[in-house]
Amino acid sequence: METRKSQYEHLVRTLSGDLYRFAYWLARDDATAKDVVQETLIRAWRALDDLRDLKAAKAWLMTIVRREHARLFERKRLDIVDVDQAHVEDSAPSLYDQSQVLQLRRAIAQLEPKYREPLVMQVLGGYSCAEIATALGITEAAVMTQVFRARQKLKQVLDGQANPTQTQSRGGSVHELR
Repeated sequence: METRKSQYEHLVRTLSGDLYRFAYWLARDDATAKDVVQETLIRAWRALDDLRDLKAAKAWLMTIVRREHARLFERKRLDIVDVDQAHVEDSAPSLYDQSQVLQLRRAIAQLEPKYREPLVMQVLGGYSCAEIATALGITEAAVMTQVFRARQKLKQVLDGQANPTQTQSRGGSVHELR
C-alpha cells in the first residue's frame, strides 16, 4: 500500500499541469494561476485522507482549483476594465488570428456559468462527462446538455446571431434563459 506522501507526490506529478492550465484559464494570469495551484495542493495535502478513490483525484483537485480561484474574489476587489478598451499584448506567435481568439474568449466569458464551466472543463481540462458531473455535482446527462447548449450559444454568437445568454425558441422569438 502506498504511503500518504507517495500518493500525494504521484498526484502532484501527474496532475499539476492540468491544474495549472485550468487555473490559468480561470485567472488569465501566470502568477495568480501558480498561486491558485499552490493553494490547491496545500489543501489537497491536508485533506488527502478524505480522498477515497484515486480515480476521482483529478475531479477532486479541479474542484479545489475552482474554489480557490473563487476565494480570490472573496479576499479582494479587482480593478474593472472594459473588455473593449483593454489592450493585451501577446508576444508569442500564434497560428490563430488574435482577434478571433479574443472574440472566442469574450463569447465564452459571456456564457452563464452553468454552461461555461462544463464546456471549459471538457475542452481545456480534457475531462470526461462523468468527471465533470462529479466535480459540479450534477448528472452526466446535465453535463452533456449544458455542453451542447454552450456550443450552440457560442456558434450563434460567433455567427453574429445572438447574445450568448439568449437563444432562439421554436416560435422565432428571442428569450432569456433562466
